[in-house]
Amino acid sequence: QVELVESGGGLVQPGGSLKLSCVFRGGTFSAYAMGWFRQVPGKERAFVAGLSRDGDRVLYEDSVKGRFTASTDHAKSTVLLEMNNLKPEDTAIYYCGAAAVAADRTIAILLSRYSYWGQGIQVTVSS
Repeated sequence: QVELVESGGGLVQPGGSLKLSCVFRGGTFSAYAMGWFRQVPGKERAFVAGLSRDGDRVLYEDSVKGRFTASTDHAKSTVLLEMNNLKPEDTAIYYCGAAAVAADRTIAILLSRYSYWGQGIQVTVSS
């Protein structure tokens, strides 16, 4: 059974940085495209960044382009989300997800493509 375990959230001031990690356990990491989503109360979970299963392609939601960097460490079956220049509107619970895909370069954008989710981790940007 696939398990995703997230870490690294917390409270940061506007303009600060945080780095989230998501460790993939219990399955074949190379068979999955990975993604980061975030959710605020009363709204649906929203796409933040997606990575192809070979790790070579990354896609970002427009509001985080140039500030967030998603990456893959295949040796550790881990995906990372480095968040810089954080803004109050980035406050949310962040989730990593795993989507089974057929091609190395596919990125899964839709929520419905994801079969597995991490437990979620709170990121709060406030002064």
